[in-house]
Amino acid sequence: MTERHSPLHDPHLHEVAEWHPIDGTPTKKKVAVGCSIGATIETYDFIGFGTAAALYFNHAFFPASDPLSGTLLSFATLGIGFAVRPLGGIIGGYLGDRIGRKPVLVGSLLLMGIATVLIGCLPTYQQVGQWAPILLVAVRVVQGLAFGAEWGGAILMCFEHAPWRKKGLYTGVTQAGFPVGLLLANLAFLASVPLGGSWAWRVPFLLSAVLIVVGILIRLKLEESPEFEELKEEGEISKNPLVEVIRDDWRNIIRAFCLRVAETAGYAVSVTFVLSYLASEDLAGRPVILTGTMIAAGLGIFATAGWGALTDRIGRRPVYLLGTAVTVVWGIPLFLVLNTGAAAVIVLAFVVSYAVCQNSLAGVQGAWFSELFAAKTRTTGASLAYQLSAVVSGFTPLVATALYAGFGWIGPALLFSGYGLLGLLAALLTRETWGAAEREEVAVLEATLAAPSAPHHLPTRQTATGSGS
Repeated sequence: MTERHSPLHDPHLHEVAEWHPIDGTPTKKKVAVGCSIGATIETYDFIGFGTAAALYFNHAFFPASDPLSGTLLSFATLGIGFAVRPLGGIIGGYLGDRIGRKPVLVGSLLLMGIATVLIGCLPTYQQVGQWAPILLVAVRVVQGLAFGAEWGGAILMCFEHAPWRKKGLYTGVTQAGFPVGLLLANLAFLASVPLGGSWAWRVPFLLSAVLIVVGILIRLKLEESPEFEELKEEGEISKNPLVEVIRDDWRNIIRAFCLRVAETAGYAVSVTFVLSYLASEDLAGRPVILTGTMIAAGLGIFATAGWGALTDRIGRRPVYLLGTAVTVVWGIPLFLVLNTGAAAVIVLAFVVSYAVCQNSLAGVQGAWFSELFAAKTRTTGASLAYQLSAVVSGFTPLVATALYAGFGWIGPALLFSGYGLLGLLAALLTRETWGAAEREEVAVLEATLAAPSAPHHLPTRQTATGSGS
């Protein structure tokens, strides 16, 4: 077991409080908003591709002679972006632990913006033949690299600036940037429907240029993580964080990977695949589909932050157990509801799938994953676990489509429940990092720091956050 890097275990609490302010840094809210806005923009770009893949790309970039094959190829292209995300996570995590969190935030956002605008400019299959899908894959790879590098930097910046008692809430706010991006992407696609033709999918990607400029300006003004500055001043920056975290913390990487698969692969079935399912089976038109995702995303903004805040009160694991349990039982009812073809219940299905199943897990991950790893390898460890799961989720719509072709709707329904079961088992096997003992210890620490005459040390307790199996 490796030594845990936690301010709760340092005997010089008043000195520690300078680097780890118990109420967070003075810029904690600015950092949370900045990270959230960046996450919003990157999600707008990345998830917008998923919406376009489900509704447009099978016709625009692949031969129209076989609609099912076109859908499969479209989802395969979507999956490629997810497949390269672990590489982006490794690069971004390595740089985040070596040179700082802030440079990664700015660089990943700029790279994502360039790739997304290029998608809006690509020629179609009817215009250039086989070059169209080749170019689409190329820019999708760049998107995947950028998005893979984004999450770790944003979450860790927010986590390390946040108050000790509200790390779930603050990282939940950053995670809430993802439903905001989903909402904006679907608003853009809904508004562009009347344009018709290729402009219906080109305009949303081209509009990303405006968001990118705003995001870059905000992120350039953010201050570096106080914990990274502490590591740099003390000369404790890891020389090779990737090797170190795999050697010392591989168990936590596997646990976090399984926890994450339940959320992201579950989303790939209940939202990404469902978009295509509803359209191909004529169960709902595009306006109903996009409206359902927009309402779910709108509620998800508050749900994600709310689930994160709940973990500050009752712990990380109980919330995750609840979310994965709901996911397990929701698979078959989800498709029974969709098969009614009734607009109102289809919208309700999107709300349950997103605001409950997905958001309850996403709202926990920022704080829980960060607390599982030591500060000097935290970006690499959390990013690696988080983005490795993207390989599974990226190809899940493809798998769900194949299962549907072979077994009908019961195939993707059971796949969704299976992902929930994997997450449930992983949550049972992952230690609680913010349970009653940790919350009590922080309360004692607060009282000690508030009393100048009190001893400058506390008995340590090997239950606080940091690395360890």
